[in-house]
Amino acid sequence: MKSLDFEAQSTLSYALSNGILDLDRVHELCMASKREQAKTLHPYSITPPSKEGERWRTNYTDRNGKRKTIRAQTEEALLDKLIPLYLDRENLEKKTFQELFEEWIAYKAQITTSPNTILRHRQHFKKYIASSKLYQIRILKITEILLETECNRIVREFNLSNKEWVNLKTILNGMFEYAYRMKYLQENLMPKIRISVKFRQIVKKTGKTQTYNTEELENLNTYLDEMYEQTGDVAFMAVKMNFFMGLRVGELVSLKWEDICEGNQIHIVREEVRDQVANEITVADHTKTHTDRFVYLIPDALEILEKLPKAGEYIFMRDGKRLTSRQINYVLEKYAERFDLQVKSSHKLRKTYASMCNAKGVPIDFIREQLGHASLSTTYGYIYNPLAEAESYKMLTNALSRKKDAAQEQETPYSEAVTTAPATENSVSNVVSLEAFQSKKLTVPKMCSNVPTLSKA
Repeated sequence: MKSLDFEAQSTLSYALSNGILDLDRVHELCMASKREQAKTLHPYSITPPSKEGERWRTNYTDRNGKRKTIRAQTEEALLDKLIPLYLDRENLEKKTFQELFEEWIAYKAQITTSPNTILRHRQHFKKYIASSKLYQIRILKITEILLETECNRIVREFNLSNKEWVNLKTILNGMFEYAYRMKYLQENLMPKIRISVKFRQIVKKTGKTQTYNTEELENLNTYLDEMYEQTGDVAFMAVKMNFFMGLRVGELVSLKWEDICEGNQIHIVREEVRDQVANEITVADHTKTHTDRFVYLIPDALEILEKLPKAGEYIFMRDGKRLTSRQINYVLEKYAERFDLQVKSSHKLRKTYASMCNAKGVPIDFIREQLGHASLSTTYGYIYNPLAEAESYKMLTNALSRKKDAAQEQETPYSEAVTTAPATENSVSNVVSLEAFQSKKLTVPKMCSNVPTLSKA
């Protein structure tokens, strides 16, 4: 703040001496302004009394990272107690990096709907920063060089991959941006930080671990059919059906009969979520991306629906209760255990769906829409070679061999195949197949009116 020059001081003195300016009124206006600032900066909610005899209250985080409660008879008195915590320069000069994290994470908790995100941020901060020089240093003492040195040390000593560093960087950038917006710091230092040490090399994933190839898929489906015949447990059919839909497992177990639409589609509008903090499982009325979508049901999927008992509101139920994501994964775990195989999780069903569609020539953007991805780059990460080794070798031989029959030399008519741009290096083929869009008429609930219907091929 600029100091008053001689003329300004003289003017102020004259105004006070002659009653033009009321000092008490000035103080009142200043306090009102400070209360408003403190209320804006305070990340926790302020709760009024719920009944007679109670007081206004709120929380704050002390220097040791512990949450404490402040109470007062009025909101104004409560805000007066908050002013020193946020507006006093002395308090700011003592604020440590750890205190900044607690303040930022409290603010973050107010603006996100995912308690799991807050939990992960706490875990990462404790793992990487608790032993760092940054932890107890005062934030006004943090320089660009110190921050860059510590970031490089953390990457080196913890042998972080680029992805792991990005996760940590998200926390650090959020903290510094918060401090800048709160006027604690004059700038966010994180955009200036350069990592010069080498990230841990990641072995690239392949279709062998990320998908069920054609042979594995045939064996698994045989097992699922046999187990369903023996037990009548719809969990086996839920696993099988998701190879034809490619849903997130939380979306799969949240499907209701009312979601089935005319036009051989199913409406994806909700998902199962697990609060890792409260350890509670619920069904949320939104998907992971908070965007609904319609997924096509091919004849194989419709046949499975015809088999299932309509035992309640949800499609996949056991003993009157909705199946959970854990129960779907349990089926896959027991299958792997029984045949001494590597466990492939429910998410691998989704990747198998995407990879099989791509290998059969389904356009990549259509696959993206079915999966519910916002960008093609995400979908590309789901595409692997889902073919068995013998199939891959045969296709490679056919593609590269110079010994071809005259019939094979003939150009494929355009009406039989439409070539699209390659999806990824893992793609086997990009020939559009009309079979992916064909369906037959089965008796299913007719819901979701005004949904566009596919024309028969």
